[in-house]
Amino acid sequence: VEPMLAHEPVPRYPYRSAAVGLVPAPAAAAFAYLDDHPRLTGHMDKPTWQMAGGRMTVTLDERQGRGVGARIRLAGRVLGLSLQVDEVVTVYDPPRRKVWATVGAPRLLVIGSYALGFEVRPHAHASEVRVVLDYTWPPGAGGRLLGWLLAGWYARWCTRRMLQDAQRYFRTAKEGDS
Repeated sequence: VEPMLAHEPVPRYPYRSAAVGLVPAPAAAAFAYLDDHPRLTGHMDKPTWQMAGGRMTVTLDERQGRGVGARIRLAGRVLGLSLQVDEVVTVYDPPRRKVWATVGAPRLLVIGSYALGFEVRPHAHASEVRVVLDYTWPPGAGGRLLGWLLAGWYARWCTRRMLQDAQRYFRTAKEGDS
């Protein structure tokens, strides 16, 4: 398994979830969609059962989460608990690849520190998109238990949802053009 972060010889995250699929758009358009963090994390902005009725909102720095070193913060409440995570972009290579990773100690329930990113490759009349989440379980006995029970499911839901939202967005745009 290749490391998510270019400068890491060995991944520091023991768990991985990935979703791969075709997005009906040119690579530059697919990358631009995925590079819009409020849109990309929109699945966490609304209360859903997958979020246990909670929600997380995104706050971006002046670079809007674009470029190496750009900062992103997610904060919200889930099951009455205050959650927060700070992220920094570690790889930014439009229109091919972007990776961001947690900094500090995230306050999350089912996953701990992570690196999240995507790759976009031209493919005939579409783009192959790969969304990858490398992660640890939260610290402490309770965090490890929640990680063991729910982290794999949550990571799969998150990566699939990001890919499916991009597919849906461009399918809808194409249908509107016809």
